Amino acid sequence: MRLPQIQIRTTDAKIDLDIFKPQQYIKQPSATQHIEQPAAILEINTTRGVLKIDSSQARRDLGLIGPIESSTNYAEKGKQEALKGMARRAREGRQMMENAGKDQGRATIQNIAKQNHGPHRVQFNIKFVPSVGSVKIENTPGTTDINIERREPIIDAKVNKPIHEYTPGKVTGTMVQRPDVDINVIM
Repeated sequence: MRLPQIQIRTTDAKIDLDIFKPQQYIKQPSATQHIEQPAAILEINTTRGVLKIDSSQARRDLGLIGPIESSTNYAEKGKQEALKGMARRAREGRQMMENAGKDQGRATIQNIAKQNHGPHRVQFNIKFVPSVGSVKIENTPGTTDINIERREPIIDAKVNKPIHEYTPGKVTGTMVQRPDVDINVIM
């Protein structure tokens, strides 16, 4: 006995695809920025230093004095010498008056002449000219005040959006061969 057989034949489907790729364009423009740095404000205030040097005493020690002071000094010295001379003459006159009646008139005059005659010894010593401390120095230091005011930079930055262009892809298909299933029964 023969059993019936089933015969199945299939035909695959065939599709033709047309593919258009997507296109994408991206560009990032640089940021637009403006940077400005204002100059700092700088103030400098100074007061002058004062240096005073008084050398008038040193100049006097060296004998360098002005005409007014010189004439004043010589006038004073002359006055003192005149007073000394008057005192000496008065003293000598008194000596002569007191000794005149005692037969010592001649001896008195000789004694007075001996006192006024001959070399007068002057004390000799080393003298430092000008004297120590004769130059007076006075210093007032100056000051400097510096004031700096810092100024912040001005930054203006603008971020530009990216340029993005996109064309989507496309796929189209056409059926070239349809699928088919063929079933036969064979006896």
